Amino acid sequence: MGLGIPDFLIALVMAWVIFDTTGFLATDLYSAEYRTAPWSLAKVWDLTKHLVLPVVILGTAGTATLIRIMRANLLDELKKPYVTTARAKGLTEWQIIMKYPVRYALNPVISLTAYILPFIISGSVVLSYVLDLPTIGRDFLRALTAQDIYLSGAVILFSGWLTIIGTFGSDMLLAWVDPRIRLEDD
Repeated sequence: MGLGIPDFLIALVMAWVIFDTTGFLATDLYSAEYRTAPWSLAKVWDLTKHLVLPVVILGTAGTATLIRIMRANLLDELKKPYVTTARAKGLTEWQIIMKYPVRYALNPVISLTAYILPFIISGSVVLSYVLDLPTIGRDFLRALTAQDIYLSGAVILFSGWLTIIGTFGSDMLLAWVDPRIRLEDD
């Protein structure tokens, strides 16, 4: 369902359900009384309440993708001979799965986390219009429609830097999780 239903439809339905049941308008980042107010604990709490809906919606499709990739890789790893050997040695199923197959199946999932950082910052362009969120994706679309090459170029450059930072972080995490990836002196 996370991949099959578009983000904007989930956003519309969830925003309507939240408003219908609680009377809370979950669009924008702040309530009307906190938009120009100075920072306080009340404003932080209001921001937190407004961030729940976008986080859930953006996380739905990303999590569904990562779960599908992890499942497919884990099923491939469970068919390998070392798993059969571990079963023959009498290890419990939990020990077998957690020792090697999960660690090896995590490699593609960790590699894909490099693209999550730019996605989190820029967000979905359509979702930002539906929930009236001030995201970089929304500014990028405005710059493209206004043919502002400087702003659109700056957004592309910023997204590129976020991708580089995310890739570096995912490579470090991958080297920590899987010892086969580390470089050795020959």
